[in-house]
Amino acid sequence: MRAAFGRQVLFFIALLLMPVGYASAKPQPVKAPEARSESEKQQRRQNRERLMAKAKKRVANVPLTPEQKRREQVQKLAERAKNRDMLALHARWTPGTLGGSEALWDEVQDDKGRAKRRTAKPGPRLRTVLNRLESQLGKPYLWGGTSPSAGFDCSGLVFYAFNHVLDRKLPRTANGMYQDNRLKSVRQDRLQTGDLVFFNINQRPGADHVGVYLGDGRFIEAPRTGLTIRISQLSDDFWQSHYLGARRVL
Repeated sequence: MRAAFGRQVLFFIALLLMPVGYASAKPQPVKAPEARSESEKQQRRQNRERLMAKAKKRVANVPLTPEQKRREQVQKLAERAKNRDMLALHARWTPGTLGGSEALWDEVQDDKGRAKRRTAKPGPRLRTVLNRLESQLGKPYLWGGTSPSAGFDCSGLVFYAFNHVLDRKLPRTANGMYQDNRLKSVRQDRLQTGDLVFFNINQRPGADHVGVYLGDGRFIEAPRTGLTIRISQLSDDFWQSHYLGARRVL
């Protein structure tokens, strides 16, 4: 009895000592699942927008690669050459004193002079090369081919045409020719008949295609399996986008 009475006394004392705020505290409101979901979606959207803004900023600050710079330069040169041709052919355009047109006219005349020099009659060795090249027009492409009877690949055609007149032979492959430091590098706007023009088509390092410049924006090439040896236009978008450079042999 005494023990039970003691427990009751202790219970009442604990009630008296209990903090008033504990008994009167109200439960905190809980957000509905729908409201919480919408808030999370909005937070995720904001996070994505911040990440996208940072990514765009990083892309904008990435410098151009050497290949991108080269292609931009080639495109600018082609556009300038086209504009000059249009100016020179325009029947109503004459030199004047306003807007620097006299300088433009002199530049056009210089271009004409350079074109005449580039189309000068080739020497005997170059004539032999051109004759050997043109005699193969229409023959089939053959990977690894180096003879008129079987056919040619691109570097095989150049190898066949030039090595007949050279003391030091050209390398067998397109990239070997492109990397040959005995050959003079030539800018595209200074090409002359007989210069080798190189391309990168398969996106692997180095040159994987070569042709021979014939003048007037044309070059002769052995293109690929299923096609025949032909003359192509260097100014075509495809060739400009894959153009690597040029080398002078003769």
